[in-house]
Amino acid sequence: MTVSDRGGDGETMCPHRLVLEHVTSRWGVLVLIALLERPHRFSELRREINGQGRSVSEKMLTQTLQTLERDGLVHRDARPVIPPRVDYSLTGLGREAAEQVRGLALWTQRRMADVQRARAAYDEARAARARAS
Repeated sequence: MTVSDRGGDGETMCPHRLVLEHVTSRWGVLVLIALLERPHRFSELRREINGQGRSVSEKMLTQTLQTLERDGLVHRDARPVIPPRVDYSLTGLGREAAEQVRGLALWTQRRMADVQRARAAYDEARAARARAS
Protein backbone atom coordinates (compact mmCIF):
# COMPACT_ATOMS: atom_id res chain seq x y z
CA MET A 1 0.00 0.00 0.00
CA THR A 2 1.47 3.32 -1.06
CA VAL A 3 0.60 6.26 1.14
CA SER A 4 1.87 9.80 0.93
CA ASP A 5 -0.38 11.49 3.50
CA ARG A 6 0.29 11.48 7.21
CA GLY A 7 -2.18 11.98 10.01
CA GLY A 8 -1.86 14.64 12.69
CA ASP A 9 -0.31 12.06 14.99
CA GLY A 10 2.46 11.36 12.48
CA GLU A 11 1.30 7.83 11.67
CA THR A 12 0.98 6.82 8.06
CA MET A 13 -2.67 6.51 7.10
CA CYS A 14 -4.25 4.16 4.61
CA PRO A 15 -5.75 6.08 1.66
CA HIS A 16 -9.27 4.75 2.35
CA ARG A 17 -9.20 5.99 5.92
CA LEU A 18 -7.87 9.37 4.83
CA VAL A 19 -10.74 9.91 2.36
CA LEU A 20 -13.21 8.76 4.99
CA GLU A 21 -11.76 11.33 7.39
CA HIS A 22 -12.10 14.07 4.77
CA VAL A 23 -15.72 13.18 4.03
CA THR A 24 -16.75 12.77 7.68
CA SER A 25 -14.76 15.66 9.12
CA ARG A 26 -16.65 18.33 11.01
CA TRP A 27 -16.66 20.74 8.06
CA GLY A 28 -16.54 18.14 5.29
CA VAL A 29 -19.95 16.79 6.27
CA LEU A 30 -21.51 20.25 6.32
CA VAL A 31 -19.94 21.29 3.01
CA LEU A 32 -21.05 18.11 1.25
CA ILE A 33 -24.61 18.35 2.54
CA ALA A 34 -24.87 22.06 1.63
CA LEU A 35 -23.54 21.45 -1.88
CA LEU A 36 -25.95 18.54 -2.32
CA GLU A 37 -28.76 21.09 -2.46
CA ARG A 38 -27.13 23.36 -5.06
CA PRO A 39 -23.82 25.00 -6.05
CA HIS A 40 -22.65 27.80 -3.77
CA ARG A 41 -20.26 30.69 -3.91
CA PHE A 42 -17.71 30.69 -1.08
CA SER A 43 -19.48 33.38 0.96
CA GLU A 44 -22.89 31.69 0.51
CA LEU A 45 -21.47 28.39 1.67
CA ARG A 46 -19.86 29.98 4.71
CA ARG A 47 -23.10 31.78 5.64
CA GLU A 48 -25.11 28.57 5.29
CA ILE A 49 -22.73 26.59 7.51
CA ASN A 50 -22.50 29.40 10.06
CA GLY A 51 -26.28 29.73 10.02
CA GLN A 52 -26.54 26.22 11.45
CA GLY A 53 -25.13 27.38 14.78
CA ARG A 54 -21.54 26.72 13.82
CA SER A 55 -18.66 29.03 13.06
CA VAL A 56 -16.31 27.99 10.28
CA SER A 57 -13.41 30.33 9.60
CA GLU A 58 -12.49 31.36 6.06
CA LYS A 59 -9.20 29.48 6.43
CA MET A 60 -10.89 26.25 7.57
CA LEU A 61 -13.53 26.41 4.84
CA THR A 62 -10.85 27.06 2.22
CA GLN A 63 -8.81 24.08 3.45
CA THR A 64 -11.88 21.84 3.50
CA LEU A 65 -12.89 22.84 -0.03
CA GLN A 66 -9.34 22.30 -1.31
CA THR A 67 -9.16 18.87 0.31
CA LEU A 68 -12.53 17.80 -1.11
CA GLU A 69 -11.55 19.20 -4.52
CA ARG A 70 -8.28 17.25 -4.44
CA ASP A 71 -10.23 14.07 -3.59
CA GLY A 72 -12.43 14.67 -6.65
CA LEU A 73 -15.58 15.39 -4.65
CA VAL A 74 -15.91 19.15 -5.20
CA HIS A 75 -15.59 21.12 -8.42
CA ARG A 76 -14.27 24.68 -8.26
CA ASP A 77 -15.46 26.85 -11.14
CA ALA A 78 -13.50 30.12 -11.29
CA ARG A 79 -15.00 32.51 -13.83
CA PRO A 80 -12.83 35.28 -15.29
CA VAL A 81 -15.26 38.12 -14.64
CA ILE A 82 -14.99 41.32 -12.65
CA PRO A 83 -15.39 40.90 -9.77
CA PRO A 84 -14.11 37.32 -9.88
CA ARG A 85 -16.75 34.65 -9.33
CA VAL A 86 -15.97 31.21 -7.94
CA ASP A 87 -18.69 28.59 -7.57
CA TYR A 88 -18.37 25.27 -5.79
CA SER A 89 -20.41 22.23 -6.73
CA LEU A 90 -20.29 18.49 -6.28
CA THR A 91 -18.82 16.15 -8.83
CA GLY A 92 -20.62 12.86 -9.52
CA LEU A 93 -18.33 11.22 -6.97
CA GLY A 94 -19.02 14.01 -4.50
CA ARG A 95 -22.78 13.70 -4.95
CA GLU A 96 -22.54 9.99 -4.20
CA ALA A 97 -20.50 10.66 -1.04
CA ALA A 98 -22.79 13.52 0.04
CA GLU A 99 -25.88 11.33 -0.24
CA GLN A 100 -24.23 8.75 2.01
CA VAL A 101 -23.18 11.39 4.54
CA ARG A 102 -26.64 12.97 4.52
CA GLY A 103 -28.16 9.55 5.17
CA LEU A 104 -25.91 9.09 8.19
CA ALA A 105 -26.69 12.62 9.43
CA LEU A 106 -30.44 11.97 9.12
CA TRP A 107 -30.03 8.65 10.94
CA THR A 108 -28.29 10.39 13.86
CA GLN A 109 -31.15 12.90 14.07
CA ARG A 110 -33.77 10.13 14.07
CA ARG A 111 -31.93 7.91 16.55
CA MET A 112 -30.36 10.45 18.91
CA ALA A 113 -32.84 9.69 21.71
CA ASP A 114 -31.85 6.01 21.52
CA VAL A 115 -28.17 6.92 21.64
CA GLN A 116 -28.73 9.17 24.65
CA ARG A 117 -30.63 6.38 26.47
CA ALA A 118 -27.81 3.94 25.71
CA ARG A 119 -25.23 6.42 27.00
CA ALA A 120 -27.19 7.00 30.21
CA ALA A 121 -27.55 3.24 30.78
CA TYR A 122 -23.83 2.72 30.15
CA ASP A 123 -22.84 5.56 32.48
CA GLU A 124 -25.20 4.33 35.18
CA ALA A 125 -23.90 0.74 34.97
CA ARG A 126 -20.31 1.94 35.01
CA ALA A 127 -20.93 4.15 38.03
CA ALA A 128 -22.62 1.22 39.82
CA ARG A 129 -19.59 -0.99 39.11
CA ALA A 130 -17.27 1.72 40.41
CA ARG A 131 -19.29 2.08 43.62
CA ALA A 132 -19.23 -1.71 44.11
CA SER A 133 -15.44 -1.86 43.74
